[in-house]
Amino acid sequence: MSSSANIYVDDGSYNKLLSYLMGLDQPQLEEFKICLQSSQLLLGNFQQIPWANLKAIDPTNLLCLLSEYFSERQIWEVTLSIFDNMNLTSQCTEVRAMMNVPGLPVGPVERASFTGHLQPGYLNIPPSLFVAEIAQTQGSQDPSQEEPEVPEEEKDHRRRYRERMKAKILTMWDNIPWPEDHIYLRNVTEKEHEGLKSLLYPNRTGAQPQTIVLEGLAGVGKTTLAMKVVLHWAEGFLFHQRFSYVFFISCHKVRDMKDTTLAGLLSWDWPDSQAPIEALMSRPESLLFVIDGFEEMDVPSTLDESPPCKDWYQQLPVNRILFHLLKKELVPLATLLITTKEYRTNDLKKLLLNPWFVQIVGFTEGDREEYFIRYFGDQNKAKKILHWVRKNESLFHFCSAPMVCWTVCSCLKRQMARNPHFQLSTQTTTSLYVYFFSSLLATAEVSLSDQSWPDQWRALCSLAAEGMWFWKFTFAKKDLKHRHLEAPVIDSLLRLNILRKVSDCEDCVTFTHQSFQVFLGAMFYVLRGVRGSIGGPPKHQEMRVLLNDALADTNFYWNQMALFFFGLLKRNLAEELEDTLRCKMSHRTTDELLEWADELESYDLVSSCFEFLHFFECLYETREENFVRQILSHLLEADLDIFGSLQLQVSSFCLKHCQRLSKLRLSVSSAIPQTELTFNLETLETRPHSKIRQWQDVCSVFSNGNLTELDFSNSKLNAFSMKKLCYELRNPRCKLQKLTCKSITPVRILKELVLVLYGNHRLTHLNLSSNNLGIPVSTMIFKTLRHSACNIQYLWLESCGLTPLACRHLFLELSKNLSVRFLSLGDNDLSGVEVKSLQGPSEMPESSLKELSLWFCQLGIPSCKYLSDALLKNKSLTHLNLRKNNLRDEGVKFLCKALSRPDCSLQNLDLSDCSFTAEGCQELANALQHNCNMKILDIGSNDIHDDGVKHLCEVLKHPKCALNTLGLEKCNLTPACCQYLSSVLRSSKSLFNLNLLGNELEPRGVSTLWKALKKSTCKLQKLGLEKELYNIVKGELEELQERGSFLRVKCHLGQEESPVTYNCQGGIFFFCNCQKSLGFLIKFSFLQPVPVSNHFPRLAENRQSGEMPCLGLQDSARKNWHNMIWKNCGKSKSSHCLKHHLRNLSQKEQRSRSMVTGMTGLL
Repeated sequence: MSSSANIYVDDGSYNKLLSYLMGLDQPQLEEFKICLQSSQLLLGNFQQIPWANLKAIDPTNLLCLLSEYFSERQIWEVTLSIFDNMNLTSQCTEVRAMMNVPGLPVGPVERASFTGHLQPGYLNIPPSLFVAEIAQTQGSQDPSQEEPEVPEEEKDHRRRYRERMKAKILTMWDNIPWPEDHIYLRNVTEKEHEGLKSLLYPNRTGAQPQTIVLEGLAGVGKTTLAMKVVLHWAEGFLFHQRFSYVFFISCHKVRDMKDTTLAGLLSWDWPDSQAPIEALMSRPESLLFVIDGFEEMDVPSTLDESPPCKDWYQQLPVNRILFHLLKKELVPLATLLITTKEYRTNDLKKLLLNPWFVQIVGFTEGDREEYFIRYFGDQNKAKKILHWVRKNESLFHFCSAPMVCWTVCSCLKRQMARNPHFQLSTQTTTSLYVYFFSSLLATAEVSLSDQSWPDQWRALCSLAAEGMWFWKFTFAKKDLKHRHLEAPVIDSLLRLNILRKVSDCEDCVTFTHQSFQVFLGAMFYVLRGVRGSIGGPPKHQEMRVLLNDALADTNFYWNQMALFFFGLLKRNLAEELEDTLRCKMSHRTTDELLEWADELESYDLVSSCFEFLHFFECLYETREENFVRQILSHLLEADLDIFGSLQLQVSSFCLKHCQRLSKLRLSVSSAIPQTELTFNLETLETRPHSKIRQWQDVCSVFSNGNLTELDFSNSKLNAFSMKKLCYELRNPRCKLQKLTCKSITPVRILKELVLVLYGNHRLTHLNLSSNNLGIPVSTMIFKTLRHSACNIQYLWLESCGLTPLACRHLFLELSKNLSVRFLSLGDNDLSGVEVKSLQGPSEMPESSLKELSLWFCQLGIPSCKYLSDALLKNKSLTHLNLRKNNLRDEGVKFLCKALSRPDCSLQNLDLSDCSFTAEGCQELANALQHNCNMKILDIGSNDIHDDGVKHLCEVLKHPKCALNTLGLEKCNLTPACCQYLSSVLRSSKSLFNLNLLGNELEPRGVSTLWKALKKSTCKLQKLGLEKELYNIVKGELEELQERGSFLRVKCHLGQEESPVTYNCQGGIFFFCNCQKSLGFLIKFSFLQPVPVSNHFPRLAENRQSGEMPCLGLQDSARKNWHNMIWKNCGKSKSSHCLKHHLRNLSQKEQRSRSMVTGMTGLL
């Protein structure tokens, strides 16, 4: 559920409600929370609040939480109900009196608007908005002012601690180095001001979030904002009355500390190292913990298995203490303020209770414009440069960090000064960073020999790369020493603002901005050398892992590292770095990349969540067309979403080189300009980067001679772009066979497909589902179907809003068509289609239609009569899908009249969710006695009970019964039916597949089945069974399989199971286990990079101690590392990303009276 920062409740009623809750002692408050879990006390129809949200909450925030779930009137009603259950008589009397006060709201609580999106609270805040401005609205407070009831000794403790924290923060502040020509901006808007105030101060309800997470890119101001909070508290301007103590914990500082206790951790910042722990423990709600830099913490793989910790004096590793603090096991009533880079947000969500995530957005677009103008001092020049930066979306995104703005501006200013003919249009993100580093280092004064430079530079890049693998961004003196980085080099890098000292960690350094570390980490893989950055595996194998992870992940920094890596392959940039850094680039990098790309042919990249657009963006960064052509010659399929100018640009650059591409999914929402058909080609040639020319380059892939499948669903195209697409699709060189056009906007442009249907005889599959075709479009397309040049054999028209008139046109045209073999009209309301008007001409030859799908078409009992007649007249139809239609027993009876005929050719029938009972099963059983053609029958989600199964089992035992697949999912079966099924399993020679998912068979039922399944006469190969039941027989199944049995059990997906894709065969959804992937599992989860230390903890331990040889692993483990992991680099297996569009379809209450009897003429 969504929530808002401001929840409006009348002040008087709010104060009264809060007074009741605060009047409860601790046991009563716990009982009140427990009562909120009772559906009876919640009056039955109120939403239950998750216990995880309640267990550690105080009265103030409890009222805030209640306001999110209930209206104000409902809060009073729930409170009264619970107080009555707790026998709080006086409170009940007062609450009843308050509920009778006129004006108490009876409707939902009004919610005020809030900037950003909350999860449960999300807020966008620029870094320039500091809490000092907010303090002005609250009024300054005297730092020495204390509450009168605080003892003198406690006052002294607080005063000395505030002085210590103020000095600490100011020292940290003074130690942060900034470039001399950096521009400082401070821009606060009223809206942002109010947003932060509502977050950090009690709002009108007095509610204060207990866990706040400041997330954002590197360098956008998260730490600065956190430090300001501490500083203004220490100065007495902010939170002085709310928090008695504020603790600032830097994750990178405590990362390598020895084991300690929470009490010991808090004492480190105390003036005399003796914190008043007992006083802190007595008022935990008055404590604020500021935890800075969560991204530097490794989450232990055994964290969930570790017992809860509530003891302030229990000695633990510091990271464990922090995790118990985050999970609200330690000091549950304290408030937490956490900063993290955005890619660790998911890890935090698993730890926190009721967090409010605040998105720190950094420089706004206006801030960036002001920065450029002030830096260059020439408004026209600055706006021209900023216009170019906006076109480079990744770079513009980076510029939300002030240091990146400085990097871009200083680099461009130097280049413009050095080269009067400098061309912005030739620049890339990589080239800017190359020129930035080369220009700085060209003037660096370092007393090193020429022979030492390559080793020093390689060591620095290796340090950066290793940090990216381990999520390490702060480097201690021992890390620099381990890499043999010499002091003159470090001093020079500090002077040049490439590195900076860490203000709160002695002898520690970090890269001035994380993009510097990302760039240098990428450079490591193009430098000459064999050794990898983390030891053990060679560099080229590390590079493969990097690409496999980066191209199947949405982590911004991982993606940027891959972008820099490809960008550094550009010849002139490599030469620039070689000249400046005196460090040779590897000539093998391009060959190794081509070898990596060669392996892409053997993988199903679409199913493996391969980021094609990011891959194309990386290739575009090289601007090396020969190399791009070579690497894309291995690409056989692609999945692209063109939603902006950059995506169109990189797609046009790369697709024209995909000469072997056979499958393409292309979703286009980027605006492509309209133009006349007589557009001058010469004009296009003068504007090679125009969107029109780019779209033509995209469309050129359709006629490459290899593309056989195209899906451009979910696209927004204009008439010109659609005509251009269709023109290429009818090119004689186009070999397209399958075309999918679902959810196209506007629908009217689909009329242009007529050109393709007439002009491409190779096109056999057409899917127009999820388009409200209307009469004009449907009429034009349907008329084309009867044309002799049209060779459509498979046609999908699902969810097209077909009207009776449109159906009349369709069936009339199809009755003259000899090519259509498959037709799906699912999710169209065909209940109002008239029968007689849809008859096809009697002189036409028999239809070639073999498969017909009419799922959820509002068909009823009368429809079955006409379908039965059609089945008798048509001998070619073998598959019929009537799923989710209200046929009932009487409708099934009509169908069985045709099914009972020996000459009925139907082989696959789906009657799932058709509202029939055991009586319908009896009719089916009778029909199957006379039908030897039926092989697949799905009757799942019908209320047939055990009696229905009994009827079917009687015919299944018949030796002439050919049924090999039976679907009985969710049929309300009990253990009693297993006896009937066991009898069939022992004797049937044809039944291979049986689906019993979603039935309460109980252990005794499965035991009965298993006795039959173990028999040598049982032919069953696949069984659908609930997981808890499967676990009962799992051991015996493994024994059967060891003895050569082909039996496999498929269960519903559980959280601990790997995703499985099921093919739909006759409506049975549990038989085909998809094995499409990128091959062998390496390194980490493909969807979210995880530090190496999470998977190889022993490696992490030894890395911290500097033991690099052999990766710090035992011989056997090292052998496994090489043989099982790095030997297979580039064959990474991803977790499947199942992209499902789930649709909840409910049948209309009105019973359908008539039916698509135009099928009689069609069939």
